[in-house]
Amino acid sequence: MSETDAPAADTGLAPDADQGTDQGVDPSYDPRTGEQHGSVPHTAPEHVAEILRRAEDAASVIADTSPATREGWLAAIADSLRAHEDELVRLAGEETGLGADRLRGELAKCATSTVFYGAVAAEGSYLGASTEGIGGDSTLSRWNIPLGPVAVFGASNFPFGFGVIGHDVASALGAGCPVIVKAHPAHPRLSVRLAELVADALDRAGAPVGSYALVVGFDAGLQLVDAAEVTAVAFTGSQGGGMALVARAAARGVPVFAEMGTVNPVFVTTDAAADSAQIAAGFVGSFTLGAGQFCTKPGLLFAPAGAGIFDAVRARLGQVPPAPLLTAGIARGYRVGLAALAEAAHAADSAAADTEAQTAAANAATEPVHGYAVDPQAFLVRLEDLHPGSRLLEECFGPVALVCEYEDAAGALDTLTRLQPSLVASVITGGPGDPESAAVVRRLLGTVGRVALNAWPTGVATSWSMQHGGPWPATSRSGATSVGAGALGRFVRPVAVQNAEPAHLSAALHPDNPWRVPRRIDGRLTLPAA
Repeated sequence: MSETDAPAADTGLAPDADQGTDQGVDPSYDPRTGEQHGSVPHTAPEHVAEILRRAEDAASVIADTSPATREGWLAAIADSLRAHEDELVRLAGEETGLGADRLRGELAKCATSTVFYGAVAAEGSYLGASTEGIGGDSTLSRWNIPLGPVAVFGASNFPFGFGVIGHDVASALGAGCPVIVKAHPAHPRLSVRLAELVADALDRAGAPVGSYALVVGFDAGLQLVDAAEVTAVAFTGSQGGGMALVARAAARGVPVFAEMGTVNPVFVTTDAAADSAQIAAGFVGSFTLGAGQFCTKPGLLFAPAGAGIFDAVRARLGQVPPAPLLTAGIARGYRVGLAALAEAAHAADSAAADTEAQTAAANAATEPVHGYAVDPQAFLVRLEDLHPGSRLLEECFGPVALVCEYEDAAGALDTLTRLQPSLVASVITGGPGDPESAAVVRRLLGTVGRVALNAWPTGVATSWSMQHGGPWPATSRSGATSVGAGALGRFVRPVAVQNAEPAHLSAALHPDNPWRVPRRIDGRLTLPAA
């Protein structure tokens, strides 16, 4: 979900000569060959302005629509995605090179999560509805209202999960907000087709005009961020792109929920290290999944010295074939990042590492890209080299990871506190009662959004308990999540009315509870009747 080492061009935020965006179109490239197949024109400023006007007009209508009705809208979108699976997977394959199996799975999860966000909306607890007497004849009522039109910047690496539809779009619609999506230039033809299907499904389900729209192009994206109609921005991509959005939107005080990702650490305890082959297999499978283009990709593994885990990782990597990255810019960024990591890695096999660094550095600047395929890599690093400011602690977007073999678990734990905060960390333990695991988890909770015990970080469940966020610079807002039931909370804000009559209240607090949602009445949680 992040592309920290790709040029700004591939974040979908900045213009890119490779993508041809300075010519008023987003060309469509096949990452497997580098060949162009068609293009999509940018959205004209006057069209963006009309889209914004329609979204603003629709905002109050959507906000007053029952969550159960919006649940039906999202179900209709999911049905349409499933009905057009073959077409969408083919298009996505042509523009991402991610493979049919991966894309079918992602599309199926997208449809399921879209239904999930509708169910979260209909359940109603996200509304936080509460009313109480505060003395004498006075009452106070509080609930959450939708923010209004939301701009979503689609990601390159999850064309279904975080694109024209996906977690950000579905949770915003579920929360009662119109959505305008800025298409990522990595897959413009897919974006247009997905937007057509989503808009048609919403129209057939009875959603008001202006509930959803797509814009294409860098300037169109900036116009959204600057528009008075837009009340929040959701972004999945690089740290540079995300923070540029945060800075631009700050002029209007508009929240930007940027999910950017950094190095996600894995800690192997002393008791767990005996099973080096299994650990190596899981680690390599996780950091090369999707050619390493996951925001939750594990980037740094701590393992006890003498366990042979780095050797097992290198042996396992020999079985992993090259895979195409999403764009030419991301492929170049990976090669540059690989060279920097190799140069910074003063490992026991430093001679080999230096040779790799020199070769990679030379190739990165001069080698033409015929297709965007790259080889996976792993480097052995020393604990003392993991210090603030080290290139080793910065993300490299693609199939590369570091292994640090530690002599002392306490010293390795101290090093963990110097890592950049991340979305997720994994702890591989020796099983129940492992004496080191509790201390590791406690230290990690201060720097990550989620700790995965005996599980690799690249699995993200769409569920009530999921937290997919983390302290800056992993995200721009550490209290938010972009996946799971809590994702709706990004797009609402609390209001209160004192001494309200029923006509002054949201339907969530009407005496007869027409939306059938949980409320807190005089401090007591009250559930709707079965």
